This record gives sequence, structure tokens and C-alpha cells, in this order.
Amino acid sequence: MSKCLSKLNSAAVTCSLICRFMATNDLMAELQKDSIKLDEDSENKVVTMLLKLLEDKNGEVQNLAVKCLGPLVGKVKEYQVETIVDTLCTNMLSDKEQLRDSSSMGLKTVIAELPPASTGSSLTANVCKKITAQLTGAISKQEDVSVQLEALDILSDMLSRLGSTLISFHSPILSCLLPQLTSPRLAVRKRAIIALSHLVPSCSAAIFTELMKHLLTELSRNKSTSTTRTYIQCLAAISRQAGHRVGEHLEKIIPVLVKFCNVEDDELREYCFQAFESFVRRCPKEMSPHIPTVIGLCLKYITYDPNYNYNNDEEDDDNAMDTESGDEEDEETGDEYSDDDDMSWKVRRSSVKCLEAVVSTRHDMLQDFYKTVSPALIARFKEREENVKADIFLAYMALLKQTRPMQGWLQSSDIMGKEDSSLTMLKSQVPNVVKALHKQLKEKSIKSRQGCLCLLTELANVLPGALADHIPALIPGIVYSLTDKSSSSNMKIDSLSFLTVILCNHPPEALHPHIKVILPPVVACIGDPFYKITSEALLVTQQLVKVIRPLEKPSSFDSKPYVKDLFSSTLKRLKAADIDQEVKERAISCMGQIICNLGDQLGGDLQPTLKIFLERLKNEITRLTTVKTLTLIAGSSLKIDLRPVLAEGVPILASFLRKNHRALKLMTLIALDIIIKNYSDCLKPAIIESVLSELPSLIGENDMHISQVAIMLLSCLTKVCPSSLSKISGSALPEVFNLVHSPLLQGGAMNAILDFFQALVVTKAANMGFNELLKHLTGPFYGSQKSGGSTIMHRQAYYSVAKCVAALSSTCPKEAINMVNHFIQDVKNTKSSDSVRILAFLCLAEVGRTMNLCGQKELKTVILEAFSSPNEEVKSAASYALGNICVGNLNEYLPFMLNEIGSQPKRQYLLLHSLKEVISSSSAEALRPYVEDIWTLLFKHCECSEEGTRSVVAECLGKLTLVNPAQLLPRLKKQLISGSPYTRSTVVTAIKFTITDQLLPIDALLKGCIGDFLKTLQDPDLNVRRVALVMFNSAAHNKPSLIRDHLDSVLPHLYNETKIRKDLIREVEMGPFRHTVDDGLDVRKAAFECMYTLLDSCLDRLDIFEYLNHVEDGLKDHYDIRMLTFIMLARLSAMCPNAVMQRLDRLVEPLRATCTTKVKAGSVKQEFEKQDELKRSAMRAVAALLTIAEAQKSSVMSDFTSQIRANSEMASIFESIQKDTISSTVATETMDTS
Repeated sequence: MSKCLSKLNSAAVTCSLICRFMATNDLMAELQKDSIKLDEDSENKVVTMLLKLLEDKNGEVQNLAVKCLGPLVGKVKEYQVETIVDTLCTNMLSDKEQLRDSSSMGLKTVIAELPPASTGSSLTANVCKKITAQLTGAISKQEDVSVQLEALDILSDMLSRLGSTLISFHSPILSCLLPQLTSPRLAVRKRAIIALSHLVPSCSAAIFTELMKHLLTELSRNKSTSTTRTYIQCLAAISRQAGHRVGEHLEKIIPVLVKFCNVEDDELREYCFQAFESFVRRCPKEMSPHIPTVIGLCLKYITYDPNYNYNNDEEDDDNAMDTESGDEEDEETGDEYSDDDDMSWKVRRSSVKCLEAVVSTRHDMLQDFYKTVSPALIARFKEREENVKADIFLAYMALLKQTRPMQGWLQSSDIMGKEDSSLTMLKSQVPNVVKALHKQLKEKSIKSRQGCLCLLTELANVLPGALADHIPALIPGIVYSLTDKSSSSNMKIDSLSFLTVILCNHPPEALHPHIKVILPPVVACIGDPFYKITSEALLVTQQLVKVIRPLEKPSSFDSKPYVKDLFSSTLKRLKAADIDQEVKERAISCMGQIICNLGDQLGGDLQPTLKIFLERLKNEITRLTTVKTLTLIAGSSLKIDLRPVLAEGVPILASFLRKNHRALKLMTLIALDIIIKNYSDCLKPAIIESVLSELPSLIGENDMHISQVAIMLLSCLTKVCPSSLSKISGSALPEVFNLVHSPLLQGGAMNAILDFFQALVVTKAANMGFNELLKHLTGPFYGSQKSGGSTIMHRQAYYSVAKCVAALSSTCPKEAINMVNHFIQDVKNTKSSDSVRILAFLCLAEVGRTMNLCGQKELKTVILEAFSSPNEEVKSAASYALGNICVGNLNEYLPFMLNEIGSQPKRQYLLLHSLKEVISSSSAEALRPYVEDIWTLLFKHCECSEEGTRSVVAECLGKLTLVNPAQLLPRLKKQLISGSPYTRSTVVTAIKFTITDQLLPIDALLKGCIGDFLKTLQDPDLNVRRVALVMFNSAAHNKPSLIRDHLDSVLPHLYNETKIRKDLIREVEMGPFRHTVDDGLDVRKAAFECMYTLLDSCLDRLDIFEYLNHVEDGLKDHYDIRMLTFIMLARLSAMCPNAVMQRLDRLVEPLRATCTTKVKAGSVKQEFEKQDELKRSAMRAVAALLTIAEAQKSSVMSDFTSQIRANSEMASIFESIQKDTISSTVATETMDTS
């Protein structure tokens, strides 16, 4: 640093420009180093020298000096920064233009480097105060406009970054800015508007109200059209920056703007529509009553083109649109209209953008849009102004995107068997859309053609198959864009993308007549030098192959004439080594599709092409795509001859199973499975062994999906390659047994293991027969008994082993009889450990479900005796066994079970669990004869005082109702008027068990009567209301379509249950202590859980502001509810940021209260842990709120974050949460989802 300073001194003395430049450049390099530290003397010298260099005559030296200021701010003491700022502010008012400019840039640089307001830095606060006073003075001086403009720019920067630091200056800033809105210079007005828009997010409510009053007052005076435009622009800018604050003033603003829309001033109308657009996006709730008015104005002015007649013939049309005919103008008609003076297109464009905002934000009005907005937009596809037409296309695409069904609503149309009405309306308008667009696909304007193609692509995605009847009208336009020499690269890419969508979403028969026309330009695009066009063309070709010769069904279309062109063009790209990675992969995939669908027509070209695939398989970059392609070819119904490449290819594939690349391992396992199934006769034992040797290491609980696919491959090898059995027995089988005993085994991996054991036991190979496999499965349970140790097996392992035993039994029924006897003896043996008995019962259960065990006479007695066991798990297993054995022999066991339930009150709970298993696992047909008996028995137990018993009864009733919903659902409904709250709660809980995430016959019936069950939310009994909320939550989660139409009537009662009721709070004396009990807590928790679920499934039906009222109450409630509402608030920050911003001030206070609450000294450890978890959850909510851009500018939020950072304990928690959030985001983005 001392060298740099001496260089600067010597440069100043010598007056050499090069020396000054080089010395300043060296200084900048030094300052940018993190390690540099300056003493006081060095600081003074550097600051003095830099300020002197800012006055240098050379512009480049000045620029370098400005760049030095950025890193210098963080290296010098606070008073030095203030010295710099004072000097820069003084210089900014200088008469020298160059010095003013460099000082302005310097100030902007310093402001950009100041610590954020949230850090609570005193430097930031002090510097801002110094600059602000100087800037407001400079802005108020109206003599020099350039000074005003620079000052306004700097003030905007400060307010944007550090607005909350300037709260004490907001009032003078406002007073200084408002007069600038009437400045004679438009540039000053625009920059004043920008500054005001940055002021409003952080200013107080009083200042914001003062600003809005001023604007509304001035608008009402309407002194001049010019200032009126400025005030409307200002309103729009304020709304864009702080729309959450504008909402309450809209009732006064909207009528004024509507009035100005009728004034004959195109710019004024444009600004009105821009303001409307901002209000629609930023204040959705407050704009709701005004939406019809806004739509009406938009539809009126979307056609506003007073100087053009669209109805003239083409010749007149050309004349009207000719803006280059100045040579023929009559000198006497100088005042006549010229297109250059026409501003009407701006009105049309702003009205279309406003319409797009309405369409994008109001899904609830979709059907109305198709009645009014959609026809109007289609009629305006003929718009003459290119930019306006592009926006019309975007508006219609926004309508299409809103129409695309979401998962929750898909269920609704599936249940009722009706197509969504908006989709039906769109379908009826498709001919009009195509009629309006197909001619434009051949227009010279590339922008118009691209807009048409993007719109049609979106349409084809929203309504697959809808363009089938219109393909003849569209194909010429697509071909024109692909062959026209003037077409840009993007034009061709868009055309190919649209063609891909058409080929994917429409039946092959509709496209066969056009293949001859489509193919040549697509083939030409494969040879295009631009890689993106080639890549897209290869994708189209891949789809074309499927269309030309679909393998799923027979086709009469002759594909032979097209094979040569398709193959040769793709082969050229497949062979090329020096091409883009994307093209390489697409060429491999495309050629794979050609071989899969047309391989029998390739003749001698097939084998050389397969050899190329072998080369690509050896390349690390292309191997994954090649594996996928080989999988496709090996699975082809044409039985492609792969023998020449399998001997070399399979060992290469086997080696991939060792790679640390999950997607590659998965695809390789799938490829090997298909190859071994279809080509096992071509594979030598050595090749099979190379695959088998890799499989044991892939089977384990670390990656269940890979384990599942590896075991599926083992099953395949067991069935088709008997020579591999010894190898399987020695290496792979022990790993499979380990996995069976894992607590994580379930789902697909479990099913794969069951298939594997069934395939293995059929082979009857040595050491792999029924008894050997059974011994290995059950051995660990018996081994611990013999050794006297206790079983460490997880509960899940018992169920897994039982399922495997049942799978073996179903394959070998003869051996199963002895095994069943053995298990019965194990249960009877008093010396058997509890783990052996549990396993025996679970095995008997799984076997009994598929086998009739009526020959085992003592089985009933053994099970009933086990109901008296002191071990709860043994009793539960016996209950499970009885239910499942009954499924296998209903005639004998069900009457016995029903009799026992009626006569054995002590065993009732366990027997009801058995009955639940019977109802859950038996077919509807098998149960039908017993329905009445079961129904009557269950209702006898609805009045049971034990809630656990009533819950089981309710589950039985619900699942029994599914057997015959038409008869049983009305009978359940009748019980709602029962005088017993126990019965009502049981019936409502039963309904919960009829609602699943699967489509069932009962759904249509439930849709009609769910309202009656939801009325129990008003039941006088607290417990009935609680179970009604649980049922409602189940419906909202699994089948939201059932409750969506009832939300208007249900939500008030749901919200009512979120309130704390003092009459449900009581005090209980516990010795010398008094303990407060809140009987309403469970109901409130259930209500908040419902609210949480509604965010996922019914967000569009919620009044989000009413919803936020109750979230706000929840933030002050019990621990459990606060934990849930913190999560809800975090989700709302992402889903409805505008609404959350409008309530931010009210939401921050309960968060602040939670974070600053301290546990009383002497409290138990659990209290400290709970409070710590509450703080963490609250701060997660704060971190989520800070992801909303405007939240960081809020003064309330800024104060709160400063308070957090000022407290070391809270600061450390907050920093760790922010780090966790960042790391989890990165993990999500990089996660392998293959």
C-alpha cells in the first residue's frame, strides 16, 4: 500500500497521465484485496488522494478513482466515509459538468457499498443522513436541471436500498419530491415518480396517506392533461412497488381513472390502463368489485383503432398499412393523419396487457372469460400493429394456461364423469382460433408467426387432440416457416417444437396424409449447421417414426418410402463426433426409435448401426443415453437381432453397475432385465456371471429403488437362466435375506422380493427349496430364542417375513400344511418367546388370507387364548391373524367372530380389530351376505364409552359402507339425527374412512350428501365437532372436489373453531399446584390443520385476508397451534406474497413476541426446549417472509430483523436457519430425481 501511495504522490508531481492512470489502477487492485488493512495516516492519504483524483482532467482516471471508492468504504473508519460523502455532495453542485458527473457516480458507488439497513450499521445511518440533507436541497434548487436529475437518481438508489434507515427524513423527502411532479421537464417528473415509488414501501402509514391524498386531490383538480398523466403514472408506480398499501384507497382511485379513460387523450388512456394492470396484480382483493368495469374498458379499447378500417379489401388494407408512401403525399394535406402520429396502438397494447393481468389472476372467472374475453381476443388476432398483436397472443396464452387443469380439479371431473366446462367452451372455440391464425402462419412477419406457433403449442398442450381436424390448415404454415430462407433460427425452432407437440398429442391417422409434406423440411433441418435446430429436428423425427409406424396397434400406412430419408439423415448425425452434446444424445435416441419401429426394414444397415451404439456405450458422455436407447430396442415387438453386440455389450453394461452414478445404474439394471428376458438364449454363462457378480452390492437398504430393480433382475435370471442359480444362492441370496429383515422394506421392493422367492422356490434347486428358504427367513427369530438372547428385530421385519412365508406357501401349498402346524405348535408352546409367537401369528395371518385353514381345528382356540396374553403385541398379532384367516374362510370364521364380539365384552376391542381386517381385505361380493349382521352388530357398539372402541367401529362402518354405498350411505346419514353424541361422532368418523385418494363408486353419492355431514361442524357436542373437522380435513386432502362447493357455508364454522373459548378453559388442582386445562385445544388444532390442508387443495376458493386473520390469531395461541401457524405463514409467503405484505405489520408483532419471550427461571427442561423450538419456528417464518422482496423494505420488518441481529442468541439461531434454508435449496436443486 505504501508503494501505491508513493506512486500516486510522484504521479501527481510529474503530472504524467499514464503515471496517474497506472498508479490509480494499482491502488484499486490493492484495495480489492481482503487482507489489506490501513492505519490512520494511510487512510488520510488514500482518501485525500482519491478525492483529488476525482477532479482529474482525464475521464479514465476519474472513472478509476470512482471504482476505488467501493472497496475503500469497507476499509476506512466511519468519519473518513463521511468526509468522502461531504466532498462528493459539494462537488455534485459544482459548475463543472465532468466533476458533477464523477461525483454523482461516486455517491452511487458509496451507497451501493454501504451495509444493508437490516445490519443496523451506524455508518449506513450517518452517511444516509448526510447525503439526504444535501440531496433534498439540490432537488429543491430548480435552476440546474442536470443537478436535479442526478440528485433524484441518487435519492432513488438510497430509498431503494436503505429506505428504512431514512425514516426520520421521509417527511422532508416527500415535501421535496411532490413539487417535482409538476416540473416543466418530463425527465424530472419521471425520476421523481421513481423516487416516490421507492419511498412508499418503507414510509409510515401517515406519510403514505399524505401522498395518496395529494395525488387524489391533484387528480380531482385536473389542472392540465400533462400533470394528470404524471399523477396517474405515479399511482401505477406506487402500486407496483407497494401494492399492498394502495388497496384501501382504490375505492376513490378507480372512479377517477374510469372517468379519465373517456377523455380523448391516448397517452392518458394508456397510463390509466397501466395503473389498472398494476392494481389488478398487486391488489387482487380490493379490485374484485371493479373487475367487471376494468374488463369492460379493456374490451372497448382493445379494438380502439380510429384511423384504420379492418373491413376494407386487401388492396385498401395494403394502402392503409403503407407507412412508406411519403412520395405521393399531397403538399396541401400536411395536416392529414400519418401513422407516425398514431398513438392509438399504445392504448390497445396497454388494454391488452391489463386484460392479461385480469386473466392471469382471476381463475375463478374462467368461464366468464370464455364467454366474453376469449371471443374478443380471437377477433383481435387480425391486429395490424406487430407489438400489439404479440401482446394479444400472450393474453390468450395466459387464458390457456389458466384453463390447464390442476390435480385437485382433475379429480372433480373424473368423479362426476363430466368434462370441465371451461375446457368444453375452449374446444368449441378452437375452429375460430385456427381460422384466425392459419393464414398468419405464412405472413412475412417472423414475430407474428412465432406468436401464432407459441399460442397453438399451448393450445395443443391444454387440449390434446383438439387440432386433429385442423391439421390440413396448419401444415402449410409450418412447412413455410421451415423452408423460408428469411426464417430466423428461433422461428425454425418454434415451428419444430409445435410440430413435436402435434405429433405427440394427436392420433397417427390424422397425420398420415401429411407425412409426405412434413418429412423433407424436417430432414433438411437435421442437416442444419445450427445445433439447436438440429437437436429439435431430431426430436421431431423421433416422434415422426412413432407416427409413421405405431407399434401399439396395427396400421395400414406404408412406411417404406420414408425409411431411407429418416435413416440416412439421422445416421449422419449419429456418426459425427465433433458435434454438440445435445445433438449427440438426440441422434442416439432418434436412431434407437428408428431401429425399434423400423428395424426390420433396415436390412444390411442394421448391424453397422448397432456397432456405433457399442462405441457410444464406451463413451462416458453418451453412455447413459445409449443405455436408454438399447433398452428401447431390446423391448421392441419387432424382435431386433442384437446378437452381434450382446457378447461385448452386456459386460460393458455390467461394469456400469459399479459406477457411482445412480441414474446410470438404474437404467442399466432395466436394460439388462429386458435383454435377459428377450435374448437369454444368446448369452453365454460367463456373460450372465459378469452381471450376477455385480448384483449383491446393489441390494441393501441404502437405496430401496435400486434394490427393487436389482431383485427384479434376479427374478428374471432365476426364470430364464437356470445355470445362474448356484451363483444366486451363494452371493445374492444372503443380501436379499438381510433386506427382508430391514425395518425400511415396503412397497415396490417388498413386491419384488415376493416375486423373487416365488420364482426361486419353483426351481426346486439345491439349498433353495421351500424348507431351506423358510429356515433362512425365520431363523433369526428362532435363533435368539435358542441362544437365550432377546430378538432385536424391528416390528416391520415380522410383517415382511410373514409376507414372504405366505408367498412361498401360495407357490408350494403341500409344504405349507406342515408349516402351519409348526406355527400353531409354536404358539401353543409355553416355552416359545413372545417374538416367536408374534411371528407365528403374523405368518398364519398372511397364509390364512389366501389359504383355507378350516382343517386346523384348534386354531380358533389358540387365537382366543392368545387374547389373554400379558404381551400387547402378541394380542395384536393374534387379532390380526384371526381377521386375515377369516378372509380366507368367511363361511366358517365370520359367524364365529360376530358371535364372539357379541358375547365377549372383554375381548371386544381385539375382535373388532379382527373384523376391521375382514372388511378391509375381503371382496365386496364375498361380504355382501353378511352386511346386515355386521351393520347391526356395529351400531350396538356405537355407544361404547371408550373412544378407542368407537374409532374401530367407525372404521368398520366406513369400510363396510364401501361394499354397498347406495344402500348403506343413506342409512349412515339417518344416524346424524341420533340423540347420542357418541353415535353422531362415530358416524362422522365413519365417513372419513369412505374418503380415499382413489376413485370409488361412492364418490358421486358422497358429493350429493357431504353437505349434511359437514353440518355437524355446528353440532353442540365438542367431540362431534372435532371429528367433523378431522373428516373435513380428510376430504380436503384426499378429494377436495367433494368439499370445494361447500366452502362458502363451511368456512365460517371452521374459522369459528379456531377461536379460544374461555368457557372451555378450567383449572385443575394437582396437590399444591393448579393446572390449567383447555378442553377446546384439540378442536382448535383440528381446525388449524384443516386450514393448512386447504392451502394445498382449495387456495383459489379462500378469502385469503379472512384466512390471514385467523392465522394471526393462531400465532398467539397454544404451543402446538403456533408451531403449525408458523409453517402456514411460511407457505403463504410463497403462495400469496401480496396478501401477506398487506398484513405484514400485524403478523410481525406475534413473531416478535415469540422470539423475545423468556422462560421463567426454575422451569423444567421441557419448557426451555419448547420455547427454543418455538423461537426457531418463528424465525423460519421470518426467513420466509424476507423472501418477499417488499418485506425487506418494510420499516416494521427492518426494526425486527435489527432487533434479532442485536441479540447474540437470536442472531446465531437466525443465521443457522438461513444457512439451513440455503443448503436445503441447493440440495433440492442438485438432487438426482431420475
